[in-house]
Amino acid sequence: MHKHYTVRFAKGALPLRTPTEGYFLDPELGQQKDILTEDDVYCSCLAKTLCHVPVPVTVGFYAPFGCRLHMMLDKITALMQQEAAQREAEELRRVQWQPRPVRGWGFPRLLWYLVFLQPVITELHLRRKNVKFLFIRFSAWQYAGTDKLWAGLVTTLCEGIRHHYGALPFSVYSVLGNKPAATPGFCQREWHCRRRVCLALLALLAALGLGVGLLYLSVGARGPGHGAAGGSLLRVFGGAATTLSGSGLLMAVYSVGKHLFVSQRKKIERLVSREKFGSQLGFMCEVKKEVELLTDFLCFLEIYQRRRLRVVLEVTGLDTCYPERVVGVLNAINTLLSDSHAPFIFILVVDPSILAACLESAGSMKGTADNGYLFLNRTVTLPFSVPIMGRRTKLQFLHDAVQSRDDLLYREMTRKLRPGGAGVGGGGRGGRGEGAQLLAVETQAAAERAQSRIDAEAARRIQEALFCLHDERDCLYEYVPDNVVSMRRIVNTVPITVRLLQQQDGDFAGPTPRQAVAWVVLANQWPCRLSWVLQCLEDRQQAGGAPEAGARLWNVFYDNSRELHSMTKALQNVLDLDGDPELFERFLGADFPFTVAEAQTLLRCTVNLDHSIRRRMGLIRAVSALKPPSPPKSPAHDAPHDAGGANHAPGANHVPGAFRSGQGSGHVPAHAGEAHQPRDQGHGGKPRPMA
Repeated sequence: MHKHYTVRFAKGALPLRTPTEGYFLDPELGQQKDILTEDDVYCSCLAKTLCHVPVPVTVGFYAPFGCRLHMMLDKITALMQQEAAQREAEELRRVQWQPRPVRGWGFPRLLWYLVFLQPVITELHLRRKNVKFLFIRFSAWQYAGTDKLWAGLVTTLCEGIRHHYGALPFSVYSVLGNKPAATPGFCQREWHCRRRVCLALLALLAALGLGVGLLYLSVGARGPGHGAAGGSLLRVFGGAATTLSGSGLLMAVYSVGKHLFVSQRKKIERLVSREKFGSQLGFMCEVKKEVELLTDFLCFLEIYQRRRLRVVLEVTGLDTCYPERVVGVLNAINTLLSDSHAPFIFILVVDPSILAACLESAGSMKGTADNGYLFLNRTVTLPFSVPIMGRRTKLQFLHDAVQSRDDLLYREMTRKLRPGGAGVGGGGRGGRGEGAQLLAVETQAAAERAQSRIDAEAARRIQEALFCLHDERDCLYEYVPDNVVSMRRIVNTVPITVRLLQQQDGDFAGPTPRQAVAWVVLANQWPCRLSWVLQCLEDRQQAGGAPEAGARLWNVFYDNSRELHSMTKALQNVLDLDGDPELFERFLGADFPFTVAEAQTLLRCTVNLDHSIRRRMGLIRAVSALKPPSPPKSPAHDAPHDAGGANHAPGANHVPGAFRSGQGSGHVPAHAGEAHQPRDQGHGGKPRPMA
């Protein structure tokens, strides 16, 4: 029985079926539609979570090097933009307020607000749901040749925001802007007049007008019949007033022009290029001030545009750089995230195994990051491990690889023109085309209603799962660590897991929300032990001796715990990630006795478990299973020694042939059977570790 999935597109929702082919043909519309791949499901769930996650946040986008990362990032970008457009339309229907533009005719209005008005953070602004994402991609490989890679990250962020909103508004804000203030009560006014700026500007203009008037009068006083002393006095006062007021206005214009032509990128590059800049007192403080100025400018634009702003910085290619430069980038990210109100979403696209090795080998991190995985966990607040490529995704990639480039372009063009092509037809086919359009509209409306019901049910299950974390009557909170960062990791991961379960089991017949959140806690607290259990299950399944579906995970771990103990030295850094072993036994043995079937179902929805740990365990386990074959015994030891050895020489020459014939007929010598059967079937084809 096929399952039905649903994904939201820009024009509505399309039902997904699971045929054997890469595409299916709609019999009603007669059009070919792309099916939803596993990557689309994962990207959709992550995009929905990033639209609601509190900022600042660092997403660990974990995947092996070169694993379709850019394609998935493009999908996430498109889905987040679609979600933002939908929320914008919903907010517009709710409040009937259009967002203020920052380009075109709205540009002079923006400058007026920048100079004469101060924004106020009100309750109305905090309740806004509409959001706009600004995507900036930073490729560390392009800056790999520089000594200070982190400076490239900060300058790319500043330059991206400056390029999107223009250089003049940010320059004006740098000189004349004011930090948004918090509302003193329940005031709904979002803008207050800046009286000091208005009074100062009026005073300068009045002084300038007075000075020009006095100079004009002094010129008239030079005529015949007027006193020379009076003209000189007017000229002195007029010149002084004009000079003071004009110099004040010119200084403001000069400061704006200086910030206009000397960007933050040039400032930071100038600081970095100085000799011994690292020893200068307050160097990082200067960089932090520039970042805070940028954050305040974004907060100003949030109130002005009547929408929330989120800057998504996608960091790629970091696992191709030298260790010391990797450390610099992570420190820069921590510097940018030090402001609790910064609207930044960092997507760190890395191979965690490579990044952990870089942190451990960096000389500047000795004593701080002896375990690279622990240091990475302190930085990442939302881990997302890219799953293994699914069947539909692999078929889609193979189909795209087989097709020529022209065919791919043609398919993209027809996909964009598809909504407008239903009504094309001759005079005799106009009724059919109109009927097809009506049918398409009805189908789309039904799909949207179904999608809204699915979203409502998913929201209810997410709330139920999160409630289990802080329910005093439940024992789950006892397994949550006291670390605030770990708490945020768990809370941020739960919505993705629940949504993936929803996509996997449309009828919600799978694991309960409590089981889903318990699985997230299990993967967060004991990643090494859980990876070991999953690796043992995978090896048993590949060997054809998988345990029963009702078998408990704790029993699987207990049966293979001695083998894990023998690998302690090779997995020391990974074992340090796990929590209390006694709590792990109590978790799986009593409170949450997950079975093999439940683990296989939840594994497809697990995003906060680093898959590189399992790959490392599988490699170590496979190498340890390779035992050298027993050396062949000499035929002289097997054949009986006889006094007439010469008469038995021909018989000795036939021993290899006899061995081959015996092997072919199914008779194997004893030592050969020992050499070819080193595995224990009770352990799924793996050697049983000795005590």
